[in-house]
Amino acid sequence: MTGNDSTKTTTVTQATLVKKTRERLAYRPADVSPLRRVQRRYTMRRWSVRHARFLEWVYARFSSLFLALHPFWNAVGYARAEKPVKFVERQVKGLMFDCRMCGQCILSSTGMSCPMNCPKQLRNGPCGGVRANGHCEVEPDMPCVWVKAWEGAQAMRCGDAILDVQKPVDQSLRESSAWLRVTARAAQERENAAGSSAA
Repeated sequence: MTGNDSTKTTTVTQATLVKKTRERLAYRPADVSPLRRVQRRYTMRRWSVRHARFLEWVYARFSSLFLALHPFWNAVGYARAEKPVKFVERQVKGLMFDCRMCGQCILSSTGMSCPMNCPKQLRNGPCGGVRANGHCEVEPDMPCVWVKAWEGAQAMRCGDAILDVQKPVDQSLRESSAWLRVTARAAQERENAAGSSAA
């Protein structure tokens, strides 16, 4: 019997040993894997897109309320109001949209799907690498945020806003409140309109 005819030895890797040990255990951890946590986040994103029209209605009322509070924000000082408002904004939008606090929120223009969740942070539509199942080419388990944006926009009253060309992200505005910025801008526009009509 030659060396070539000898019995072949099986190489046992560490990964194989770990797998066999895990299979023998009765205990299986539940809901602790990073993938599971990521899937939960995608679940909330999908919910927000499916209910884009309802969230559009809610946001319209909410922004009107914030604008009505402009005299209060102005009296307190927008800079002083920034910290508490930003905290609330981060919690609400983080839960609903996995918000990245870019400070330039365009959810109402993107079907309630945040483009900052795109690994390439594209603000004007998807890249050329969207998979056949509508998922991201960089993160295969993640639905493409722009595929979802288009779905959400179709349900919204102002769905055509998704066709607007967005400016590049201003990195200096990161970690600031988009709610307060939009309110201050709307108040300024209202004052300008009132001044021009009076003249």
